[in-house]
Amino acid sequence: MDNLETIHKPTITHTQLVRYAGASGDFNPIHTVVPIGEKAGLGGVIAHGMLIMGLAGDAIGKWFPRRNLRKFNVRFSAMTRPGESLCIEGSIIDEIEVDGEIRYVGNITVKNREGERKLKGQFQVKKEI
Repeated sequence: MDNLETIHKPTITHTQLVRYAGASGDFNPIHTVVPIGEKAGLGGVIAHGMLIMGLAGDAIGKWFPRRNLRKFNVRFSAMTRPGESLCIEGSIIDEIEVDGEIRYVGNITVKNREGERKLKGQFQVKKEI
């Protein structure tokens, strides 16, 4: 139906991962300690999946009023590393009625600049009339 404006996020940094660990309480060292990430076979630290989902949720909040979000689910496709820049694409694919409320159904995808998909999901938002 309709493509939404692509949202470009700043480059993911190691400092951002450390700050997110503190904010979320997820102190798994694969997200913050480079030697641990290397020892785990990851080639260094990787971003928290919930951080990437949060960036996607923030994009939905830029496209629609946050109060209108009704559903949001995702599947993770690839790890995100410090130094990667992400873009978030969305589209409205349907309009449905749930309990008398009209909603848009949308797809959302997070990719890096090379086009590698990090996350794919779907959301529902209340349509404002």
